[in-house]
Amino acid sequence: MNRAVMLRIAACGILGLGAALLVAALLLTTYTAGKIKKIPLNIDTTLVSNGTGTALDPASLSEQHFVIDRNVPLVSQQQLSVETPANADVVTLQVGTTIRRTDKQQDNGLMLAMVDSVTLNRSTAMAVSDDTHPGGAVQKPRSIEDTKPPTNIALTHDGLSYRFPFSTEKKTYPYFDPIAQKAFDANYEGEEDVNGLTTYRFKQNVGYDADGKLVEPLKYASLYDDAEDGVVTARASLWGLPGDPDEPITMTRFYAAQRTFWVDPVSGTIVKAEERANHYYARDGLKPEFALVDYTVTSTEQTVENQVAAARDERDRVALWSRVLPITFTAAGLVALVAGALLGSFSVRAESALIDPGLDGANVGGFFRRDEDTGPMPAAEAATEKLPAQRPDLHPDPGPPDR
Repeated sequence: MNRAVMLRIAACGILGLGAALLVAALLLTTYTAGKIKKIPLNIDTTLVSNGTGTALDPASLSEQHFVIDRNVPLVSQQQLSVETPANADVVTLQVGTTIRRTDKQQDNGLMLAMVDSVTLNRSTAMAVSDDTHPGGAVQKPRSIEDTKPPTNIALTHDGLSYRFPFSTEKKTYPYFDPIAQKAFDANYEGEEDVNGLTTYRFKQNVGYDADGKLVEPLKYASLYDDAEDGVVTARASLWGLPGDPDEPITMTRFYAAQRTFWVDPVSGTIVKAEERANHYYARDGLKPEFALVDYTVTSTEQTVENQVAAARDERDRVALWSRVLPITFTAAGLVALVAGALLGSFSVRAESALIDPGLDGANVGGFFRRDEDTGPMPAAEAATEKLPAQRPDLHPDPGPPDR
């Protein structure tokens, strides 16, 4: 195999590599990027928020009247983990939420507890539900002494839950409230920097208007069979109401909330959250009479740092597959195509020179022989001139005659 053929084979190989790199860049941009913009399957995190509020003293339930404490320290904790089904298309999040008074110990400090499960589309972050698959469930409340396995109550979910979609847009999204058991709008309000990360801020109102005024509270959706915590009848003295202390007074439990989310628009991760929630009893929903718990909590600094770090990791992963690698492959592919084309041109000229060394010097002579107009040849290569040989004198001159 001569040198020209080897050059041609190398040129074809480099051209093929360049074309493959360009195709790979196109696939990464159009196909692979869409496949990686999905909710991760390894979520296992704890979100903590703290603040203050007005809350019932649980110990007073067995005393002469209920006691309401003000400005008590409260902490909200959410434990997120992944359960089945979880596959290429969907992910199921199980979220245990508690609200506790930190100035009380054990059960005396627990104000609210709920375990919510929801199956989400990994691409859109929307709940997956239909007539036969509700897309979620909540655990039925049980006492501390209850040793039986928890029982799930099917609960149809819709909208977003616990996160926003990749490539979050500046628009209104439906966001599910498991306490109200329905979705409410989360409205885009603007951009805000959170620990160096540009986020979108969304606000959701449940029973409140945009100014924080109670306008349409919801009756609490009890999880007990007899709705024992939804409607309560007690003596007026227990409620702390004036009049006949023994008069039975029936009150209904109501609920309202306001939430603000700071969302990383690339990954949809909620990096910070603020929640104002009000659980109270009243005879008229717009006139709260007895506070169960009314609080405002905000994500702790540690939680914000962890969520920002998680969002950055997702950003880096998306950027690697949708921007860094496509750009790198495109640049390398173009360089390979140019190099292959130049090498191919060189191989054609070399092969032509080998086939016909006598072709016009302007075309092929410069590769394998000296051009005719390059000047005098070196002495060793110059043509030797043949000088005529001197013939022998067959008749020498006899000279002058003797005298």
